Amino acid sequence: MEQKASNPERTEKQRWSGRLVDFLLHNKVVIFLCILLLVGLNIFMFSKISYIFEPAKVLIATVSLPIILAGVAYYLLNPIVDLLERFKVKRIYSILLLYLIIIALITFLIVAIIPFIKEQAISLAENFPKYYNEAITTFESWVGSDLFNDFQQQAGIDINQMLRDLTGKASAFFNDTFRGIGSIVGKVTEVVLGLVIVPFVLFYLLKDGKKLPNYLMKFLPTKLRSGSYQVMAEMNHQISSYIRGQIIVSFCIGILLYIGYLIIGLEYSLVLAIIAACTSIVPYLGPAIAITPALIVALFMSPIMLLKMIVVWTVVQLIEGKFISPQIMGKTLSIHPITIIFVILTAGNLFGVIGVILAVPGYAVLKVMVIHLFNWFKQRSGLYE
Repeated sequence: MEQKASNPERTEKQRWSGRLVDFLLHNKVVIFLCILLLVGLNIFMFSKISYIFEPAKVLIATVSLPIILAGVAYYLLNPIVDLLERFKVKRIYSILLLYLIIIALITFLIVAIIPFIKEQAISLAENFPKYYNEAITTFESWVGSDLFNDFQQQAGIDINQMLRDLTGKASAFFNDTFRGIGSIVGKVTEVVLGLVIVPFVLFYLLKDGKKLPNYLMKFLPTKLRSGSYQVMAEMNHQISSYIRGQIIVSFCIGILLYIGYLIIGLEYSLVLAIIAACTSIVPYLGPAIAITPALIVALFMSPIMLLKMIVVWTVVQLIEGKFISPQIMGKTLSIHPITIIFVILTAGNLFGVIGVILAVPGYAVLKVMVIHLFNWFKQRSGLYE
């Protein structure tokens, strides 16, 4: 009798244990959490043996500069090579013709334009401390006026304390910048070697770049090839659209500012316009950095020149924001401006100047990958049905 009574209890326990095992093995949320746990354990394990990957880090650090520069040049020049190829010009002849044109342009720049830019740049570097001190003196005279003091007392603002804090932060920033420049100067040989390698990498990219996706597809399983090819095509479109668009926009900003500075008679107009064009490659933050030297030079010349410079800058930014960027950039990236600012700041803190430059295209590539992975997960998991 006791044995018969215990059998139903054992059967009930087995049934409950079977349900538990079935729940753990077939519940998709539990499986997903187990996968996350395994991924976390792998990351933790690899962090403890990171020294194994030191040769890979050195390799990436060595080849990253020429590959990045060659990639940027590839996205700029490849449409021209494709266009010449449509006119029955062999691809290798198109590349050689482009190289000859680039060499001619570089020679023209070295002979005709760079000496003038060099003269303005040296003069600006020599006179900039004087301009800076004069701008500070002028600003302090404005701050010390009776009208401004009355406004300061009513608003409860301590401008002197704000200036001291700003000066301390500026000093720390410039000290860090000079230390960074010192470390960069120490790697001049590495940079020069990287620049020498760029034309060779670029040549083979232009010649065989179209074959690269199909070559990479051979290493993937057959079922994954179509989806992976689509992801690579979208990533390529995002990067090419951003690089071409941003460089064209920066070039237009430089031309417009140079014309505007010439009209109002601002000193060092060419150098200031070139600085603005180069910094405009970084969205949102670049123009804010570029306006600083122009403000100081204009303030040194006269308050009227400062107002003229601000008017020129505002007009150029309006033209760029309302007409140039929408036509050239369009809505290719579809990234919110706040997101772009956060991405740039985070990448700058993590990777420095290179991170600031590559933040937006890197984020666009990661966005494409994450979107496709999430869509794949939705289809496979069935959690979003």
